[in-house]
Amino acid sequence: MRVSVSWLREYVDLPADLPTGDLEQALVDLGIEVESVVDLAGAVTGQLVVGEVREIEELTGFKKPIRFCRVDVGAANGTGEPQEIVCGARNFAVGDRVVVILPGGVLPGGFAIGARKTYGHNSAGMICSAKELGLGDDHSGIIVLGPEVTAKPGDDARPVVGLDDVVFDLEITPDRGYALSLRGLARELSHAFDVPLRDPALTPAPGGTETPAYPVEVRDTVGCDRYTARLVRGVDPNAPTPSWMAQRLVTAGIRSISLPVDITNYVMLELGQPMHAFDADRIAGPLVVRRAEAGEKLTTLDGVHRVLTADDMVICDDTGPISLAAVMGGETSEVVAGTTTVLFEAAHWDPAMVGRTARRHKLFSEAAKRWERGVDPAVALVALERAVRLLTEHGGGTPSAEILDIDHVRPRTPITLPADLPTRRVGVEYPPARVVALLERVGCTVAQGDDRLLEDPGALGLASGAGAALSVTPPTWRPDLTDPADLVEEVVRLDGYDKVPSVLPTAPPGRGLTPRQRRRRAVAGSLAERGYVEVLAHPFVSPELADQLGLPADDARRPAVRLANPLSEEEPLLRTTLLGPLLGILKRNLGRGHRDLALYEIGAVFHPRVGAGSPPEMGVDRRPTDAEFAAADAVVPAQPVHVAVVLAGDLDPTGWWGAGRPAGWADAIEAARDVLAAAGIPDERVEVRAAEYAPWHPGRCAELRVDDTVVGHAGELHPVVVAALELPRRTCAMELDLDTLPPTPVTPAPTVSGFPPALIDVALVVDDSVPAEQVRRALEAGAGELLEDVRLFDVYSGTQLGEGRRSLAYKLTFRAPDRTLTVEEAVAARDAAVAVAAERLGATLRGA
Repeated sequence: MRVSVSWLREYVDLPADLPTGDLEQALVDLGIEVESVVDLAGAVTGQLVVGEVREIEELTGFKKPIRFCRVDVGAANGTGEPQEIVCGARNFAVGDRVVVILPGGVLPGGFAIGARKTYGHNSAGMICSAKELGLGDDHSGIIVLGPEVTAKPGDDARPVVGLDDVVFDLEITPDRGYALSLRGLARELSHAFDVPLRDPALTPAPGGTETPAYPVEVRDTVGCDRYTARLVRGVDPNAPTPSWMAQRLVTAGIRSISLPVDITNYVMLELGQPMHAFDADRIAGPLVVRRAEAGEKLTTLDGVHRVLTADDMVICDDTGPISLAAVMGGETSEVVAGTTTVLFEAAHWDPAMVGRTARRHKLFSEAAKRWERGVDPAVALVALERAVRLLTEHGGGTPSAEILDIDHVRPRTPITLPADLPTRRVGVEYPPARVVALLERVGCTVAQGDDRLLEDPGALGLASGAGAALSVTPPTWRPDLTDPADLVEEVVRLDGYDKVPSVLPTAPPGRGLTPRQRRRRAVAGSLAERGYVEVLAHPFVSPELADQLGLPADDARRPAVRLANPLSEEEPLLRTTLLGPLLGILKRNLGRGHRDLALYEIGAVFHPRVGAGSPPEMGVDRRPTDAEFAAADAVVPAQPVHVAVVLAGDLDPTGWWGAGRPAGWADAIEAARDVLAAAGIPDERVEVRAAEYAPWHPGRCAELRVDDTVVGHAGELHPVVVAALELPRRTCAMELDLDTLPPTPVTPAPTVSGFPPALIDVALVVDDSVPAEQVRRALEAGAGELLEDVRLFDVYSGTQLGEGRRSLAYKLTFRAPDRTLTVEEAVAARDAAVAVAAERLGATLRGA
């Protein structure tokens, strides 16, 4: 909300010499966020003066109308002679007073003004429009000062057009709807500076009459619990909006439209009561306030044809809906250029209904913004009286004696507040008298309550031994005050947040990160060090994803949790595997021109507890019992943490050094090994086996086991999956369940030998079906303690080895901790390793 300080001063006696910085700090201390502060006096530099048009010469022969003007600017130009200015606007005449910037001045945006020859005449300065001065978007004509302006030619024009003001742009939180008005802000500042408040809502206003101003029927008194209206007949349709009102609206960011409409906006800013102006002559029959019928249509003031739902509130006449209540009026009843009979409406609408309607139709009007935050239902008649007086004063007309007031507003329910609750909750001493005084400043009515109401302190969320009870009735303009905690917050806020000590809790010693947190960080760091880029995918997926990934009908990943209120109806399910959303991110990046990608994500997947039923209904009046917590937890989906990797394109890039190397299934398996190593799982406890598991290629998929428990899979994706997701051929992926990994064992310090190693290569011929990992384990078992390392470095298959046979070549490293090995010892250890491989797996030495 944008608000000028000069307008605020009409309702609150701010100190005359108050610095802008002190006012900004006061607003912040009150909990109102200040987005920006603009000193309009510095927006235009140089001489900006009032001028009076003396002569106008129409220039012809040009593509557009041009006028050569002589403007009296008094002594501002140093000569006293009329200033010669060329201007293209045509909305002024001889004798009009205008705003002139003289040579040397600079307009907003750094536009410097000088003297030059144009259209065959000398032009020194500019006659300004509102847009050129930064006062609005109107560039259709220059500013013509009204008869109420007393400034003479040559006087400073800044006070005349409002450029001597300071404008605050405020961000109002959703629970502080009353602050979206000058009335609300003035009240807050009166608290901050302890100065008198002139509440515009206290202006006397006549009540409703027995005969209504216009026949209205309210059928839904929950959606609309108050509806007031009054007619003004004989309005001058050509009456302009007063310059001071238009200026304030523009400063607030609202476009000036017409006098009746501008008045409704002005009253909304002043009192916080949104209003609407109907052209009564364009209404057919009595008005009906009701819920819309599904499928009804309405063309709103923005020209959009809208289809309504049964949750929308509408105002109807005999032709059907003519206004989307509390959000935007309709075209058929709007005030137009020839309107002479105006029906003002000031109502009170249900905030929840307005919020849903505004979001459903994407119509976040200034009125809807205030309604969904809460509007004072007691100010409707005052707003009506204010609007009628402004219209008759500036547009003529005769107000009707009849006033409609349909009032179904329920009185506020008192809140029971222990007098010592603010002290106990905040840790600052607030005497009961101080608590009462601060709440009364907010506008609450405070009375001594019945202490018997505190016989069950737990019902109010209070500790035993609570103090005397206060009965607090919040004011009508504070619908956000509903609980004792709300009142405590008001006491603290008005007394000053700065008085609340800032005490950090003492961190318990020796805790640090949990083992799960350390493991997650180690895994993320390991993948990042190897060139993988972390991404965070939305956990929402479509029902078609399971088919796209080729998951079998009995796959445990097919059942998914369906959201009751999904962000997108196309993705209503929670993921059961990280691969779906992760492959979507891979596809998106490929579409944006990236070709070589290595991505990873660590996150939760969601597995529903089939047959768990529904969670128990729990209220907010008390803490749930342990049994209720346990019953609710039994329904919550299991959420194990997974890590997944996807690879596409070249893993090693092509360059002047040679050809690159495309990522393959082996790289995905290596990524899984790196994750397990970073998670603290020793290599000897990890086993890699060939497997068939969707969405991987049956012949290029490996399952990873730790202590004979499957923890994940890696390899190349199935060609059908790649085609369904429109991914490059041979895209590879890996996914592990981190929660199934055993705790990280205590790793003993390695024994470092200073003696040289013995290096021996061995090539073994085995069946194709024998995994290389099993061969490695057999070599380790047979070689004994002298074996320091074994690594596969070559795989070969050919006709000379026989059908279904392949050769696996390993590098064996032998070393003793206390001596240099002899050739005989190294060969004996190698032979023992080969013997065990032959015994277990039928391996034979190649070439033997």
